[in-house]
Amino acid sequence: MRVVVQRAKDAKCIVNQEVVGQISHGYMLLVGFTHEDSISEIQLLAKKIIGLRIFEDEMGKLNRSIIDVKGAILAISQFTLYANAKKGNRPSFTEAMAYEKANQFFTCFVNELKSYNIEVETGVFGADMQIAFINVGPTTILLDSRDLK
Repeated sequence: MRVVVQRAKDAKCIVNQEVVGQISHGYMLLVGFTHEDSISEIQLLAKKIIGLRIFEDEMGKLNRSIIDVKGAILAISQFTLYANAKKGNRPSFTEAMAYEKANQFFTCFVNELKSYNIEVETGVFGADMQIAFINVGPTTILLDSRDLK
């Protein structure tokens, strides 16, 4: 499982010219799954994301979590996080989890984040989405469940 965590403000997801998910400040997450993932990866990464201290405290240090700043999350499914572009110019997506299972895992991940009493907005799984946000900092963290075990 891979998640790109971006500190964000004014994040929104648009599908068919309609805003389907929106937050004012917090995290913009891009979330991808691979065949080897299980519920334990979902729990591990959700806990890590909620606990990340990448918001500034009163001294300007990155020392506050999303809970501390009363932030929200916009989570977007992103199978292309498992693109392989080693050969040629057309990426392969064979490492990405199959659509139906990935949809179930994404829903489970969103529910796991919500279990921490945080607002979580999403896009529409599998849809053509336009994402707009301001990356604050800019702060971007790449989390891979394989690196956290």
